[in-house]
Amino acid sequence: MAEVISKEHLAHDVHHAPHEEHHHVETFINKYIFTTDHKMIARQFLFTGIFWAIIGGLFSVLFRVQLGWPDATFPVLEKLFGNWFNDGKLDPNAYYMLVTMHGTIMVFFVLTAGLSGTFANFLIPLQIGARDMASGFINMLSYWFFFLSSLVMFASLFVPTGAASGGWTIYPPLSALPQATPGSGTGMTLWLISMALFIGSTLMGGLNYITTVLNLRTRGMDLFKMPLTVWALFFTAIIGLLSFPVLLSGAVLLIFDRSLGTSFFLSDIYIGGKALGYSGGSPILFQHLFWFLGHPEVYIVILPAMGMVSEILATHSRKPIFGYKAMIFSILGITILGFIVWAHHMFMSGLNPFAGSVFTLFTLLIAVPSAVKVFNWLTTLWRGNIHLNSASLFAIGFVSVFISGGVTGIWLGNATIDIQLHDTYFVVAHFHIVMGIAAFFGMFAGVYHWFPKMFGRFMNETMGYIHFFVTFLGSYVIFWPMHYLGMSGVPRRYYSFKEFAAFSQYDDLNKVISAAAIVVFITQLVFVANFIYSIYKGRKMTSDNLNPWNSNTLEWTTPVEPGHGNWPGALPTVYRWPYDYSKNTTGPDFTPQTVPLTEQEIKELESHA
Repeated sequence: MAEVISKEHLAHDVHHAPHEEHHHVETFINKYIFTTDHKMIARQFLFTGIFWAIIGGLFSVLFRVQLGWPDATFPVLEKLFGNWFNDGKLDPNAYYMLVTMHGTIMVFFVLTAGLSGTFANFLIPLQIGARDMASGFINMLSYWFFFLSSLVMFASLFVPTGAASGGWTIYPPLSALPQATPGSGTGMTLWLISMALFIGSTLMGGLNYITTVLNLRTRGMDLFKMPLTVWALFFTAIIGLLSFPVLLSGAVLLIFDRSLGTSFFLSDIYIGGKALGYSGGSPILFQHLFWFLGHPEVYIVILPAMGMVSEILATHSRKPIFGYKAMIFSILGITILGFIVWAHHMFMSGLNPFAGSVFTLFTLLIAVPSAVKVFNWLTTLWRGNIHLNSASLFAIGFVSVFISGGVTGIWLGNATIDIQLHDTYFVVAHFHIVMGIAAFFGMFAGVYHWFPKMFGRFMNETMGYIHFFVTFLGSYVIFWPMHYLGMSGVPRRYYSFKEFAAFSQYDDLNKVISAAAIVVFITQLVFVANFIYSIYKGRKMTSDNLNPWNSNTLEWTTPVEPGHGNWPGALPTVYRWPYDYSKNTTGPDFTPQTVPLTEQEIKELESHA
């Protein structure tokens, strides 16, 4: 796979001319707040994402307490959360608010901004040999739009009527009529404003990532010498750039319906027997607009995790990634197919049966590139010299949950079966395992793997092992039984099942699921404690150990604390692909991308040409 540097790349020296690291007077404000350094912006995204993950996880614990123990009272929760709990019991309106905000926070603020925002910012310039992003100023704006979005969303939790409570999909008419429910009032308006700011952040980031990858690669860094991490982040940015504007249009039109009396999504609405003045609109139109983003959003979340897992598995199994180009084309296939399957979320909306069959076909087809990736990960691990640590365990765990969660997607992708399972706990189980848990595992693997490069120290491995094993086992205890609940017809988003005799037999199972959710949440606090402690007290990375994992990629060639500009002198030159592991019969079992080709390698390449 090693390739000779082309003459074009030897001449490609505009952005990459050797120069000294940027020297300018830094203050606290321009270094840590209004910074244009991609590494610091990555940390800002990471810290904000961790904050939101704690909030979103806490919300899930609160509504799982209600589902596990619907008859119990918890006075301590009333003291902590005020009118969300009445007489120690979760208020029904607060329950729907918590469900809505949990989904919104986790999908958008944690697994989109926290995951892509962190690792796209941190890894793209370092792994392609660039000084920084194409536009440091737009990169800074991207984070601050996300921060403003976070402030607005956080403020919505404290309005008198409560935050948005129409479900994270905010379907009309609940989201379009301020008088429909308490959660349809001011909280919903703030939700829409927050999402508009969030989409602006995502679009600015995506433009930067794409431009940087296409224009700022260092000498010798052909596209097919880029790590799979960069490929995944590149396609993720393309997906976001093409799909998020559609959700923005839906949010803006929804604001018009709420505030200006338009009827884009409303028609023939009656409240209390009185007809409202709406006609001609279609709530199904909003579903199309939402899911045209909503399904590509699945891949905006999972593709970065896939790229990082590919890099981490190859590094820690000491083997070349199996099927490098097949992995790239499978990402491309997922990107294309992800745009033409959105209506498989709408089989119950009166969709034309023929259209349903077309969406079923493409939904099942998307399993093919996903299966290619799984096969390649397993083959990379096969007979590898696997180094088990926190990063590699979470990467292997990712493969496990992606397989088990992905298999159940085949059921839901079939229109006939989905009609039976739609809006049951089967959907909750599939969605959380294949998207939520898998994406979090990829994110955790990335944090453990690149933490030394981010902060110059190592995280505690013992705490990392505890974090992995409890999270891995607990996640299956939480979500795998939900498949059986769904197949029994148990509906999701219900406040309580005690009035349904058919579902009372699952009371004990709900208690087990809720108890496991509490344990897993507490375990994430162990990770947060490890993360914060290690920033200040973790084992230091020294100049003698700049490449602790013996990795081939360029980020490990920078100093312990790379300044703004990454490399103090000339940018590195790339000669080979990033996965030359265990090819040397003597000496190190890795060959960094900056090592020139040997005469033998050049002869082999010429013979294959």
